Amino acid sequence: MDDDIQTRLDTIAPLIVDGSPHAVALGFRIDSLTPGRATMSAPFSQALIGDPEAGTLHGGVITALLDHCCGMAAFGGFGARDTPATLDLRIDYMRPARPGHDITAQARCLKSHGLVAFVRATAHDGDIEDPVAIAQAAFMITRASKAAQDRAVRAIREGDGT
Repeated sequence: MDDDIQTRLDTIAPLIVDGSPHAVALGFRIDSLTPGRATMSAPFSQALIGDPEAGTLHGGVITALLDHCCGMAAFGGFGARDTPATLDLRIDYMRPARPGHDITAQARCLKSHGLVAFVRATAHDGDIEDPVAIAQAAFMITRASKAAQDRAVRAIREGDGT
C-alpha cells in the first residue's frame, strides 16, 4: 500500500463501518477521515430511541459512535497502519439529543506516542457549540488488536479474491 497516510485512510475508510456489524446495524457513516481526525454520524432512527416518551436516541448509540469515531482518529494518529483498541473511554453527557436529529461525532487525536494515542471528541445534533456529549479516550496497539486487524485483512483479501 502507498506510504502516504491519507491514501491509506482513503483506501480503508469504506471498510471501517462495513467491517463492523455493530456499526452497520446502528447505521453509522464516515463523513471525513484525515490523519488524526475523524467525523462520523449516526442517522436518527425510530429503532434506536432510548426514551419513547421523549423520542431521543439511546445513550448507547452515542457512546458507540464516540468510541468508533475516536478509534478512527487514533488510527489516523498512529499513521493508519495499526488498528488500536480502546484502552479508556470517558463520556460526559451534556444533554439529551433532540428527537428526530442525526448525531455527528468529531474526534481529534491529541497525541500518539509509541503504542498509545489520546483522543478528544464531541457529539452534537447540529450545533457543535451545544454538544450532546463529549469524550476523552485513550487507545492502544495490542496483540489482540493486531490479530483482529490481520483477520480483517485476510477476510477482505479472500472476499476480493486477491
